[in-house]
Amino acid sequence: MTPVVALIGRSNVGKSTLFNLITRTKDAIVADFSGLTIDRKYGETEIKGTKFIFIDTAGINCTDCFLKSYSNSQSLLAIKEADIIFFIVDAKTGLMQIDKDITSYLRSNSKKTYLIINKTDGIDINEIISDFSYLGFSEEYFIVLHNNSIIRSIEQCLLTFLKLEKRKKTLKSKSEITTIKYEKDNIKHSFIKLAIVGRPNVGKSTLINCILKKERVVVSDVPGTTRDSIYISTEYDSKKYILIDTAGVRKRSKVTKSIEKFSIVKTLDAIKNSNVVLLLIDAAEGVSNQDLLLLNFILNSGRSLVIAINKFDSINFINRKHFKDNLKLHLNFINFVRIHFISALHGKGLKNLFMSIQEAYRSSIRSFDTSLLTRIMKTAEEKQQLPFINGKRAKMKYAHLGGCNPPIVVIHGNKLSILPNNYKRYLKNYFIHALNIFGTPIILKFKDSKNPYLDKNIVLKQHKY
Repeated sequence: MTPVVALIGRSNVGKSTLFNLITRTKDAIVADFSGLTIDRKYGETEIKGTKFIFIDTAGINCTDCFLKSYSNSQSLLAIKEADIIFFIVDAKTGLMQIDKDITSYLRSNSKKTYLIINKTDGIDINEIISDFSYLGFSEEYFIVLHNNSIIRSIEQCLLTFLKLEKRKKTLKSKSEITTIKYEKDNIKHSFIKLAIVGRPNVGKSTLINCILKKERVVVSDVPGTTRDSIYISTEYDSKKYILIDTAGVRKRSKVTKSIEKFSIVKTLDAIKNSNVVLLLIDAAEGVSNQDLLLLNFILNSGRSLVIAINKFDSINFINRKHFKDNLKLHLNFINFVRIHFISALHGKGLKNLFMSIQEAYRSSIRSFDTSLLTRIMKTAEEKQQLPFINGKRAKMKYAHLGGCNPPIVVIHGNKLSILPNNYKRYLKNYFIHALNIFGTPIILKFKDSKNPYLDKNIVLKQHKY
């Protein structure tokens, strides 16, 4: 069984920085103020043939704030999951009462715990040891980190753990971390990566908790609670998924803190990294310009898409009809996308929603014969002739599949570069309907045939002179 290491400590002691260093990623948000990591985040690394799972956690703080209290509970859950605890403290701020409280709690859990002293540069080592020896950790569990030897210290610490636990495995020749795989990349094709996106506070985390039937991610009425993208493996209706809970994307003028801008970048990256995107819209607020911008980004990224209108049970019958009419007005250009009305809070409409998610994913990976695509192309041309542009008309010869997820149809012919955008849109829509595709866009690529006599003419001219 893979050993699990939880990074525990108060806010801003360097847990996320250490997590990123060990896993060689930037997937945990790092900045110079506290309270950034709210949920647990998982990463995987391999040291001398043994895999370890690392958990980055929220800072444990003594505060009455609801959100941070919830964050504390997420950290305590990580302690229960872990085989090894890295209790991280800050040498610059020195020993604090909260460090003592955390130590007491860790001792009550009887987990193998190492005291990791971070931010030690410029501070006398004897002063550090004197300050933190009060916590009562024995020498073998007392690790002082220096910038030039952090990885080596962590590696040695874990190898000591393996020795103490008598985990006898074949050692490789190299002593450094050799294989790094982050949870979101270590996914078999049997999993569907589902990114759940939307404006802040539309119910993304509530929906994930409903799917999981437990409180896995933070839920709060404060917009912007989820700041990082959280990857969670689960199973729904006998199908496997990786759920990606993302930060809410606000209107650009409202994004002020650099950390929130970085969170939005992570959300857009999560969209690109997913198989299917579930766009969540708040029924009470309707379709906003921000929803449309996000929708446009999803389609331009070539991701499969399903739209869910959340909190639909919170509005009355008249407003429901008005909302549906408004929805048709704003979203009539994506008639290949399924739209569902759900309640994340009460779990209504989820079965049909996941049927559409499966349908969208299947559409994105379908394969089509060249003969079928060419026949559809010819039929589309018969129904609407190619236009004349400046006295010239393009000619389409044949079409073939150029890739999937999303499906890419490559059309070969002559003078295809002069095709107007409205005819390209017509072709795209015709392919979508003819192939009976739902939930995924089709990308059309046009390739002009090469003139076989062009090079010969150049040779003839050169020969003439």
